[in-house]
Amino acid sequence: MKLIFAGTPEFAAQALRAILAAGHQVELVLTQPDRPSGRGMALHASPVKEVALAGGIEVFQPPTLRDAVAQEHIRSVGADLMIVAAYGLILPQSVLDMPRLGCINIHASLLPRWRGAAPIQRAILAGDKETGVCIMQMEAGLDTGPVLLSRALAISKDDTAASLHDKLAAVGADLVIEALEKLPLSPSPQPEAGVIYAAKIEKSEAGLDWRLPAAQLERQIRAFNPFPGASTGLSGVNLKVWRAAVVPGSGLPGEVVSADRNGVVVACGEGALLLLELQKAGGKRMPVTQFLAGSPIQAGETFGLPA
Repeated sequence: MKLIFAGTPEFAAQALRAILAAGHQVELVLTQPDRPSGRGMALHASPVKEVALAGGIEVFQPPTLRDAVAQEHIRSVGADLMIVAAYGLILPQSVLDMPRLGCINIHASLLPRWRGAAPIQRAILAGDKETGVCIMQMEAGLDTGPVLLSRALAISKDDTAASLHDKLAAVGADLVIEALEKLPLSPSPQPEAGVIYAAKIEKSEAGLDWRLPAAQLERQIRAFNPFPGASTGLSGVNLKVWRAAVVPGSGLPGEVVSADRNGVVVACGEGALLLLELQKAGGKRMPVTQFLAGSPIQAGETFGLPA
């Protein structure tokens, strides 16, 4: 089959590597335009673009797929199938209809739960015990299409968004190869019950509200690692909390119960959090023992609450 692959981040790049390693014929790769990043804000290629260029595949980076010229370029490939994974652009119906077998999407959740942009983080935030990957036949709606294949994956109690991303990327790469081998597959319409949307993660969600239960805050810390990083303030200094554990304890929300080489215990609305890895703004992530050596924290101090 002639394939088009559309994707941008590492989650998609892993799937593209697997597709190429399996010997499939990818005629064109669609990915987001190069973006400025780093201290110098130089333009950087997406992980998918890097894989495509290394494989000698044509890369196409239109800012929109609603443009007639962009659509004609895609149509000219005469693709049998388009595979989409975390691409970041909306595919209009005209594009969805171009490949002979339509377009399939690699989505990192067990649909219909967590349709949308941030299924990995939202699953951790909600305390889900499992998630997974679905290969879905794409429709114009947001992740509404029938499921062709799915595979569940347990969420471990110490999974961060980063670690769960890597596990799901591996599952997605494996599952899309299975789908390509088994096509055509019988589609299973998504049930109407259980639909939940995974809204994009915003930096404004990063603040830790110590009035909440410790278990909820611990999930927030894991879900926002590596982006945007759960944050809090102490004595006018902004801190990011990268690792924590739920422990017994009580006090006013945000109050430091104890601070020693074992960690900083902070009272929450219910229970307490043992902070294990911290970072000052502009500084490096540090284990708490190392952090306290340079920035002492005393019992009785109070972390700030979001406005």
